[in-house]
Amino acid sequence: MYNEDQLRHISRQFQIYGEIRHAELCKIGHINETYTATYDQGGVAVRYVHQKINKGVFRRPSQVMRNLMRVTRHIRHGLEQERAEDVTRRVITVVPTRNDKPYYRDRNGDYWRTFVFVEGVETFEAVETPSQAYQAAFAFGQFQRQLVDLPEPRLHETIPDFHNSRKRFEALLKAVEKDHFNRAASAGPEIEFALKQEKLVDVILKAMAAGKIPERITHNDTKFNNVMLDVKTGRAMCVVDLDTVMPGCALFDFGDMVRTTTSPTLEDELDLSKVQMRMPMFRQLAKGYLDATGSFLTKAERNLIPFSGKLISFTIGIRFLTDYLSGDTYFRVHRPHHNLDRARTQFKLVESIARQEDAMKKFVEGL
Repeated sequence: MYNEDQLRHISRQFQIYGEIRHAELCKIGHINETYTATYDQGGVAVRYVHQKINKGVFRRPSQVMRNLMRVTRHIRHGLEQERAEDVTRRVITVVPTRNDKPYYRDRNGDYWRTFVFVEGVETFEAVETPSQAYQAAFAFGQFQRQLVDLPEPRLHETIPDFHNSRKRFEALLKAVEKDHFNRAASAGPEIEFALKQEKLVDVILKAMAAGKIPERITHNDTKFNNVMLDVKTGRAMCVVDLDTVMPGCALFDFGDMVRTTTSPTLEDELDLSKVQMRMPMFRQLAKGYLDATGSFLTKAERNLIPFSGKLISFTIGIRFLTDYLSGDTYFRVHRPHHNLDRARTQFKLVESIARQEDAMKKFVEGL
């Protein structure tokens, strides 16, 4: 339950004209503390979102907000130039404080921000149809396209080395070597599988270091529930959860879409026979993504689209395995061996993608 007096105090810090009537805690998202608040404005009920940034995850909230403001202003400007309709539903709108700042810092040192609530949209925890997969991929691809021409300076890295697969692999090696919790013996097959895949970890990093693949501005958390779909048409309106927007690789965004949308199972599925990369979902992801990004992606980026899902699934798998070996300190667990179960699911998906990779390449080449 939220602190009503605290939220009333927060509400008065922002340029919202009207009385707050009630608010409720949002249960979506695991990082920030989020409330939907209803205000009476001139006799009409209008909703806003109040959110407290998680300082444990984002150590420099002011940098997160500087990134967010630059990105949303640039996208809004582009939409206005195109004379697009529904601009306030196609990019999130930050409501400034009374003294024109993008966030309010309370007496506890916590950072609060406010957004206009986007009406007439819905989100889903999992993709239900291939057409939804297309919409998600188009939305994230369009997001990248809208930021291709963002002027200098470079955005802040809100979580450094977020997708650095080499560093994730080195962390696994250390966890196996130290084995502080005597868990390596119970994860023998998973450790063996991970070590055999080492050749995957440097493919994209080396291509970027050599200048063959450019650095892009990327979302870095391309789960389906970060896409808002119009309730009536089912079309993607905008992407949300922009705290991890930073310099990165376009392929990491696409790869995480493959990881999170192509398998019909949850991330911690115990029946591994159900875990598979479904080709119809991949086809729609690839089509939607390339329909949005075809104007700027390089040939080298296109060629690695099928590989990217395998790499990101493997990288997340070794993060789960590392956390299991290290005593479950990062990911929240709800049962013994939970992180090991998650790692097994990711590794099974890696195997499924590897079996279908040639067919995936052929499909992408034909687009």
